Amino acid sequence: MFETLETYPGLLAIAIFLARIADVSLGTVRSLVGFRGYRALSALIGFFEALIWVLAVRQVLVHLDARPWLSVAYAGGFAVGTFIGISLERALGVGQELIRAISYRLDVNLADGLREHGYHVVELQGTRRNQAPVQVLYVVERRRAVPILLRRLRELDEQAIYTVTDVKTCTGEEPEGPMAQNALRGSLRK
Repeated sequence: MFETLETYPGLLAIAIFLARIADVSLGTVRSLVGFRGYRALSALIGFFEALIWVLAVRQVLVHLDARPWLSVAYAGGFAVGTFIGISLERALGVGQELIRAISYRLDVNLADGLREHGYHVVELQGTRRNQAPVQVLYVVERRRAVPILLRRLRELDEQAIYTVTDVKTCTGEEPEGPMAQNALRGSLRK
């Protein structure tokens, strides 16, 4: 592909830019899904990432003296690819997250409200500084379903405090929130 573009320097720069966007986007997604434990998927993505990288970097190195602007196309593709890769991984929503919620309201049972919507909730009783009771909840949910869960939390208690943390490994019950029931059961973790 690149060889036919060598006679058109502007098109070659665009091709290198686009190839770099592709390989860096794949690399970003590969790193993030690998961190979440999807080793086979990470390896497959890595194969295509490396293949595209070799093709792009070869063109830059071969033409470095005569066409130094190809280095700018290469670096620009890296920057844009990083942004696109993070956005793509976020949109894919691979993995699970732990949501910790604290409610100071005693007139609302936040845990029961979430359970009514199908969430598995672990509820703890806590106290704050003045020994006033608080509800402390833990919910593990698929990443793509977390915005729905947070919206439900806000509907039940708009002043609840919550934190969201990535979960690398989770054993036991599978999340059963609204998105989990429609999610694919297959996994490329092993």
